[in-house]
Formats: sequence, C-alpha cells, structure tokens
Amino acid sequence: MSDLDRRQALGAIAAGVAVTATGHPLHASATPRAPDLIKAENDKSGTTDWQLTYTKFDTKARYRQSLIEGYCDNMSVSAGDTLRLFVSTARPTPVGIEIYRLGYYQGTGGRHVATLGPVDVKPQPTPPVGSMRIRECAWEPTTTLEIPKDWVSGVYVGKLTAEKHRYQSYVIFVVKDDRPADFLFQCSTNTWQAYNKWPENHSLYDNDRPDKKPLVSGVRVSFDRPFAKYPQVVDNPLSLGSGEFILFEFPLAFWAEQHGYDVTYCTNEDVAVGGVPFVARAKAFLSVGHDEYWARAQYDTCIGAVKAGVNFGFFSGNSVCFVTKYLPTADGRANRVIERVGRYGGLKPEEGKWMADLPEPGPDEALLIGARSVIPFNGSGDWVVTKPDHWIFQGTGMKKGDRIAGLVGWEHHGDPAAIPGLEVVAAGKTWNGGEEESHYEATIYPGPKGNTVFNASTIFWAQGLSNPPGHWVPYVHNGKSNGPDARVQRITRNLFEKWRGA
Repeated sequence: MSDLDRRQALGAIAAGVAVTATGHPLHASATPRAPDLIKAENDKSGTTDWQLTYTKFDTKARYRQSLIEGYCDNMSVSAGDTLRLFVSTARPTPVGIEIYRLGYYQGTGGRHVATLGPVDVKPQPTPPVGSMRIRECAWEPTTTLEIPKDWVSGVYVGKLTAEKHRYQSYVIFVVKDDRPADFLFQCSTNTWQAYNKWPENHSLYDNDRPDKKPLVSGVRVSFDRPFAKYPQVVDNPLSLGSGEFILFEFPLAFWAEQHGYDVTYCTNEDVAVGGVPFVARAKAFLSVGHDEYWARAQYDTCIGAVKAGVNFGFFSGNSVCFVTKYLPTADGRANRVIERVGRYGGLKPEEGKWMADLPEPGPDEALLIGARSVIPFNGSGDWVVTKPDHWIFQGTGMKKGDRIAGLVGWEHHGDPAAIPGLEVVAAGKTWNGGEEESHYEATIYPGPKGNTVFNASTIFWAQGLSNPPGHWVPYVHNGKSNGPDARVQRITRNLFEKWRGA
C-alpha cells in the first residue's frame, strides 16, 4: 500500500467507513447488503440428522476415535473456494460425507446442503512428535468440495460415517463472506485448536517441563489434524470433531438465527488477516464462548474497529488472554500452526504458579474488553445485577442484587479498566470447588462514535440463550448454567437492537 493509500485508509477508518484490503473505501455498492439473508436461510427445511449417533474412543488415547476421523485444509473458506477434506479410518471402508449448515431451521439445528461419496478411505499415518511437540498430519486428500456460490456464511459440519462399522465424527469449517452485516460472529478457532489433544496428549497445555506448568511457550499445535473430543469441563462425545463450537458457541448462533438477526461468520484468523476493514463492515462484533487465544494483529484490528465505531459484545470469558503467533506448516502453508508466546497485559506475579517463559507480552486485554482474566481464573457463580437502571436491563424486571444462577463459569473477567464512562453492570464472587474464591465484573463502556463495548464476563453467557439439538449444558466447578433464561435473552436482545440501530 502506498503512503497515499495508507492516508486514505486511515482517514476512512477514522470516519467509521470500511475500506478494502488495498486501503480504498468500501462503498455499499461493492457488496450489496442482504439484511434478510439469515431469515430467508432459516425458512428452508431443516433436519436433526446432522447430529452424530455413534462414537467410540480409543482405549489408550482417550480423546481420539481412530475408527474414523478427519480435518479440512482450511478453517474458513469463501463461496467459490475449493476445500480439501482429509479422512482416515482404522481399516479400509467406504465413508459417506454429509454436509450441513448449522443454524436454527425451525429448531432442528441444521440444514443438509451436500453429499460427498461414499468415498474409499484407508488408514492414514499418525504423525511423529515434531519440534515443540507438534503433531502435524501429512495425509493424502480424500475428496474435495467446491463451495457453491449461493452458500450462506455460517458454520458447516461434514458428518463422516463409515459404512463397515457405523462410527461417525465431524469435520468443521466456516464459510465467510465480505458483505456488510449487522453482526460479525467470530468463531474461537484458535482456542479450539489450543485445547485439541489429538492424537494423545498434544495440546498447548501438554509439555515435557519438569515443573509441569501448563501455560508456557515452546509448544506448538497444528490445524492439520482432526479435532479430538474436547478434554475438559463438558464431556460431550457426540460433538467429536467440531472443536468447541457445539459446546460453547452454537447456543448463541442458534438464538441469533432463530430471531432473524443479520449475522455473518468468521474465524480468529480471518480477523487477524482481514484487519479493520473486515470487521468495520459490521455494526457489531461478537466474541462468543471460550475466546482465549488471539494474535496480536487480531487485537490491533479490534482496537481499530472500536475507534472506527464498531460495537463489541464479549459474550465470552478468559478472552484475549494469550498472545498467539501464527506459523506456516512444514510445507509452507501460512497460518496453520499456532504457538502461545505471551500474556496480554504481561505475566502477573500471582500467575507464576501456572505460567512461565512467555516472552512477548501484549497490551492489557482490559483496554479492549473492559476487564480481564483474573486469578483464580476458574470457577462458577451467579451473575448478580449491580446497575439495574442501565438500558441493557430494560424489560427484564431485574432489581439490584437479583441474580441469574450459575451463569458465570468456568472462566470470567474482572478488575475493570480505567476507561472513561465504563460502568460495572454485574459483579460477584466465584468459587473453584468451594475452596478458591475469585470475583468477576461485567462491564460496558462507550466508544468514540456512539458505539459500546459490552463484556458479559462469562464463557457461559450463550448457555442462557438456547439449548439447541446436539448441545449439552455443562456442569463445572460444582456449578452449572440452568440453560435458557428469559433475562439473558432480553439483555442480549436489548444489546442487539441497540447495536443494529433498531
């Protein structure tokens, strides 16, 4: 980009106008708005057949199902792109692949959009342990999928079924677009991969250090491998291969699409690569569920988007905690390996019990979110109202001290930042197993252009919105969310309506 283009881009951003990747203003005519796209999509016939029925895990590698497993060569694709699928089975068998878009669809949770195969699948090698404990598959591609031009942005799963032994698993990917929309739903794909133990114990939390500290540098994970069963907090074997989407993010997507909100989807990587223009085409950015691992470019993009007037909803916990570096694969494909390299806000003395050797600190995440991860960072508790006269509580009937039982967990934010105009709208205590006490603060603060940044301060916020097919309400640290709650739904509706200008 030339200096002139850069100045034009900065001027456009300052004015709250989205710009293209080359720095030129993105006019509404470049990609037409389609505010009824999600409503029209969800008017189509759905099915509950997208759900898995049969899974069986390996005896030694408790989170792996080597009977049938797979991955895609990209976490996100655009219409017209070609996606490669890599599938392995314990013994040769034909495999059927049914592709579904996940959404509301009259309460069924998914719509069937394509069939691939059956294709002949054979065993593919488990990769050796590489440098920094990485397990990076170099499998032969099984089949390809050209993304049709009319596929709507969303989260898609490929349901893999082996004909010879019935067992199943998912592959998962996001279809993105560049259209202006009211809401940009960011899937927390970095965090999905950070916790992925495939094939045995090879997440970012597993290392060979004598001190056994789990949160250190010097460990890498690759997207070129299947997603194992999620290893903590909620044991849902029928979410196998879907990362953390069904567990912690799907309830918000299901609810948003149920109500016809104009939402489009992306991944962490898309935000880091796309920059401010990619985010500023939306009126509001949604961080959902467990959104722990952010590249520095992601953070800078979102700070820039707040300054450009984008609203932000952190319906998440432990968000923007670790500085994440993207690295290429062994064969040179960009952004398919991640490494934890730093702690946003720097490593605090009280965090030394779990963390060490994080040499690249980032800015304090509270300057974006409004609050930050606190110690102890695990626990459960009630979400207690402190400012009932705030507009987010309109129509809830809530009074000061009223609480939504079990909504806070299993990680949360506290210690609000000294941001002008920031308000604490809910606050209280959490307990880890009844022994370790901590605290949280839910916050909201004004941006420079009439926009707002809301921090729900809990991974479990989405649990209060819906309980879609395939989803299990988690129980953790001796507490659980009680599932859908009319007050959570109304608070979220108040925020969404404000942000979209209704």
